[in-house]
Amino acid sequence: MTTPFASILNFRDVGETINSQMPSRPMLTGRLYRSARPDGASPDDRRRLLDEYKIKTIVDLRTKTEHIQEAKKRDVKAKSSEAAPQTNKQVTEALEIPGITYHPINFNGNAYSKMLIKQLSWSNTFKLIGHMAIGQRTQGIKILGDNVMTARGLIGLAIDSTDACGLEVRQFFELLADESSLPLMVHCTQGKDRTGLTVLMAVLLCGGSVEAAEYDYMLSQKELLSEREERLVEIHSIGLPDEFAGCDPDLVKKVYAHINEKYGSIEQYLEGVGVTRDMQQKVKHNLVAHKS
Repeated sequence: MTTPFASILNFRDVGETINSQMPSRPMLTGRLYRSARPDGASPDDRRRLLDEYKIKTIVDLRTKTEHIQEAKKRDVKAKSSEAAPQTNKQVTEALEIPGITYHPINFNGNAYSKMLIKQLSWSNTFKLIGHMAIGQRTQGIKILGDNVMTARGLIGLAIDSTDACGLEVRQFFELLADESSLPLMVHCTQGKDRTGLTVLMAVLLCGGSVEAAEYDYMLSQKELLSEREERLVEIHSIGLPDEFAGCDPDLVKKVYAHINEKYGSIEQYLEGVGVTRDMQQKVKHNLVAHKS
């Protein structure tokens, strides 16, 4: 599979991908899409998202720091700086595609950040606070990258996100439960880690197999090759090693096992973070193929 866009990487229809791996074809197509950051999409690709794919909603899972860096990189008119940032919504507006409703959900939000910071020594905690206080956000995040995130690895951080990001998971599923939000596209920076985790949860709820979900996740490995060198510069700047630019083939199975062992099932996990059974049924109604 190769992204159909010239300027949007790692784009695909989740339903089509999952159905290609399962004879039962459990998911509706044209409802849930995933991609890498679409900030640099060409005018033609932006038009196609609207006119061809009918995208109504984009869920952006990135942090405010990522938005500020992207705005600076693309020299867009965002009224913000690392030293005096505005709200996340104000920062993201400069990167948005007109005609599509955006929902920024910081998937590495307060609960996740606190969980990482608790693992720092006191001295590194004070260094982190100092960098953040003077607007050196990248340097602050590098302390977490060097001292916590590298050791946890992609799998460890995915499990940490599952446990810590319940609020953000609920916000994502609220949108999936609202038919007026669909078709919906979800992305982070590369469209593989935070995006991969939220999509995995949706696929599992909708009856997709672990093997199909794993296939969908691993597609990002080759879909992102063209920007690997650029991405390595970014991840090295926050203290992360090369492996964070790729996919871990064991991630989906390990996260699935963690959800079942700690919470009992994907349904119980979602209910525990506020995605009620009624909401879960609405998500299934919107994303699951209904057999006649």
